[in-house]
Amino acid sequence: MLSVVEQHRLHISRNTEAAKKSRLGQFLTPESTARFMASLFPEAGGQGRLLDAGAGIGSLCAAFLARWRSGGFQFQQVDVDAFEIDPTLHACLAQTLGKFARGETLTTRIHGEDFIHAAVDSLSGNLFGERLGHYTHAILNPPYKKINSRSAHRLALRAVGIETVNLYSAFVALALAQLAPGGQMVAIIPRSFCNGPYYRPFRDFILARAAIRQIHLFESRNQAFKDDEVLQENIIIRLERAGQPGPVTVSTSTDDSFSDLADHLHPFERIVFPEDPERFIHVPTSPDPNTLELSAAVRYTLADLGLQVSTGPVVDFRLKDHLRDLPGPDSVPLLYPGHFSETGLVWPIPGMKKPNALQRNDATEKWLYPNGFYCVVRRFSSKEERRRIVASVVDPALFAGQSWLGFENHLNLFHERKRGLPESLARGLAAYLNTTAVDEHFRRFNGHTQVNATDLKLIKYPSRAALIALGQWAGENPAPTQAMLDEQLGKLTP
Repeated sequence: MLSVVEQHRLHISRNTEAAKKSRLGQFLTPESTARFMASLFPEAGGQGRLLDAGAGIGSLCAAFLARWRSGGFQFQQVDVDAFEIDPTLHACLAQTLGKFARGETLTTRIHGEDFIHAAVDSLSGNLFGERLGHYTHAILNPPYKKINSRSAHRLALRAVGIETVNLYSAFVALALAQLAPGGQMVAIIPRSFCNGPYYRPFRDFILARAAIRQIHLFESRNQAFKDDEVLQENIIIRLERAGQPGPVTVSTSTDDSFSDLADHLHPFERIVFPEDPERFIHVPTSPDPNTLELSAAVRYTLADLGLQVSTGPVVDFRLKDHLRDLPGPDSVPLLYPGHFSETGLVWPIPGMKKPNALQRNDATEKWLYPNGFYCVVRRFSSKEERRRIVASVVDPALFAGQSWLGFENHLNLFHERKRGLPESLARGLAAYLNTTAVDEHFRRFNGHTQVNATDLKLIKYPSRAALIALGQWAGENPAPTQAMLDEQLGKLTP
């Protein structure tokens, strides 16, 4: 039978307009997820001070306090600070917290103000702000919404040394800063912070101040908040303030029933690679090392190979006046992801929704590449595709008589100082990137369907000679199966 809190959550979820959910960026936590999150905290005693930033109707607080009242913690006293900016939820939140009030062992406070400004005022010592003090625990399902670079939130965060682009990472950073040494945080957040340049300052912030103790991954992308139809890969993470890096538990479940919960312990060096300047956070789902980690042949950077990878420079809406549906005089081929498929490159495609050509003139000249062999990777893949990285080869023979090519912004391309590659090298790169091992490695640090040039720069590669040999094999086997590609990867030598 559903608890009262869960009944309230379902009612609110079904009767709240999507526009309001989007505006606040907040989706209420299902009871099963809240219980699991509360179970991740280690045992503790003495006095507990709990922070719930973005408390909603109190599902997370309730799970934490229920564990305490049932003997899961040995707290003599618990103080709760619950922040919720939506006043329509305050009555329900107060009712949730009131269920656990017995004697004088529990003190609860509901804060209706903006958590970011309240926490910044506390951390910066603002004389007109409330000092929140240090918390022993924080449990969060923070809002998910981008922060404008010139917004009041962004300026306030910079005042306390936090540079980030989304409300969820801002909430986590501020809550972490409010924890006492040894304090524990459990948060359910999008996995997008684990990689990419935009979240690099946030990763630096948390890794400098806390140790990662556990990461939980939902294998199905739409299960964490399925009642709200949220298609976002989320993780649950436990951090320890001022903790020393050590082994990290990585657990998985298909959905929020946690019926098939499994976990493995990994050394921290498998979560954040020591030599990685971007500090990507990997989430291995198997105790065994990835094939790329075991391969002595895969240990080179693109710089070692003398290669570069760039995002396609043609942003079509900025060059709208120069786009052409079909090639004509003084135009060059313009390649979009739609021109590529598993069977190869097809161009032009009459009737395609996107243009096939770009006028060559003074306004477009600087965005063009010389005709040649290139390895290209689509920046976006659909969630249904079996691989996140989908690599293809551009063959200049398809563009006979053309001196230049345009690559649209939704493609990444491998090149050599803005020129094409030797044919076997381009084919070898594509074959390597299409292996299962590369896909599995990529999924360990990338939780969405976007593949950025930065991601491709950080992958390790076989030597140039090995890639050329792989490309020669690919030229002789133009339609290899996945098993054939994976077999060839195992045969590569350093």
